[in-house]
Amino acid sequence: MHISSLPGKFGIGTFGKEAYQFVDFLEETKQSYWQILPLTTTSYGDSPYQSFSAIAGNTSFIDFDILRDEELLLEEDYQNIFYGENLERVDYAAVYESRQIVLRKVVKKFQESKKWMSELEVFQKENKNWLDDFSEYMAIKGYFSNKALQDWEDMEIRRREKKSLEKYREMLKEEILYHRITQFLFFYQWKNLKKYANQKGIQIIGDMPIYVSSDSVEMWTMPELFKVDKENRPLYVAGCPADEFSPDGQLWGNPIYDWKKHKEKKYSWWIHRIQESLKMYDVIRIDHFKGFSDYWQIDKNAIVAKEGTWEAGPGIELFKTIRKELGEVPIIAENLGFIDEKAQKLLEDCGFPGMNILQFAFEGGADNKDLPYHYIKNSVSYTGTHDNPVIYAWFEDQTEEVKRYVCQFLNIREGETIPQAMIRGIYSSVSILAIVTMQDLLEKGKEARMNTPSLMGGNWEWRMRAEELSFDKKGFLRHMTGLYGREREDKVEEEDEVTNNKCS
Repeated sequence: MHISSLPGKFGIGTFGKEAYQFVDFLEETKQSYWQILPLTTTSYGDSPYQSFSAIAGNTSFIDFDILRDEELLLEEDYQNIFYGENLERVDYAAVYESRQIVLRKVVKKFQESKKWMSELEVFQKENKNWLDDFSEYMAIKGYFSNKALQDWEDMEIRRREKKSLEKYREMLKEEILYHRITQFLFFYQWKNLKKYANQKGIQIIGDMPIYVSSDSVEMWTMPELFKVDKENRPLYVAGCPADEFSPDGQLWGNPIYDWKKHKEKKYSWWIHRIQESLKMYDVIRIDHFKGFSDYWQIDKNAIVAKEGTWEAGPGIELFKTIRKELGEVPIIAENLGFIDEKAQKLLEDCGFPGMNILQFAFEGGADNKDLPYHYIKNSVSYTGTHDNPVIYAWFEDQTEEVKRYVCQFLNIREGETIPQAMIRGIYSSVSILAIVTMQDLLEKGKEARMNTPSLMGGNWEWRMRAEELSFDKKGFLRHMTGLYGREREDKVEEEDEVTNNKCS
């Protein structure tokens, strides 16, 4: 359940009241983890996997009611502003325009407060290793009408030439300060929400994309870490080859790392990135773990992703270096898709839990690794991910033969829904963790899908309504959690009446 999907009145989920209520729901139902998507900025296609920075936060999640309580806003400053029409969809264009107006009022008020400016000074010192570059990048990007880095008209600033940097720093100092302040507010509110969750016994699983965007502060400040030409434009881009789901493969467009340069620098950027991520999350799920053993490299001029080649990644050396510098890091490896022996060995050598997706289990017969009787304890099981259809939509698209197999395998009982049976399937498995998507708990239809890979537009928009989290839904989740021994230390002592009659 991503932050953006929380209910609320600001067009997108925030770190406000509804987020705290969601933590209360997790505590009430005896959950231990809340998994979210990347908290970094969104750009191309509104995707949290295409961010302007690997570290900076998405300021759309800043809550205005909290700012009002902190006397940084008046209620009239943010009421009667258009944030979008549909409470169940994020209108990213409306959210971007409206929030800019309000946040600029906040920043002005912020600068009038000695208390807040003093706290900002501390924040700037603690985050100097990324905050200055990011704030300058975003201010300059805004000056160039928010064009991508590679399209900035001034070649000198694209190359970060000293005189040019000095010129823009002076010319855009107010805009640079705006980005520093809004980043402070993001981390201030997130830190408080995370602390509240941790105090309730809830840990946050955060997502780390393997790649960064070509339009990012990293490509501006450290292009030497990527395979680029003389103008620092990507020579190759990332994606994945053709498979049964994507006949032409998936063309993601992210720049490819120059792993030789990372090795020369003793993987210092990765160590820094992991350190910063651990400040935001309790556990890190690394997306596309396969890319560390081998990655799919596509020429920048290729039309389809299937024209790429497999290239060797850094392998175990990267993770040995991280472990040497940071100790044991709580990581979940996203090992979905094409996982060959080399990728499997890397996962085993690292010792990270991989992922099982129950939706993938019902084709290919008894040897399918996603069938629960193949799971190992050191794994995390899911009904589906943000890239999958919701359970109801997935089931409707199956053949009658597969539908019968699902019903027989899960021993679906009278009165039990398909999403409930699938949740029972992962909760009853041996996996150390079982994660259910909010849409499946709420038994939503195809309109609630979060992302359809390779489809531009209409993704990342779903939001829940507060009233959907009913007594029945809470009771079912609490019952499954207690029944299969997945509750936290404070054990469930009584079964919920709402689920006692499931085995009539």
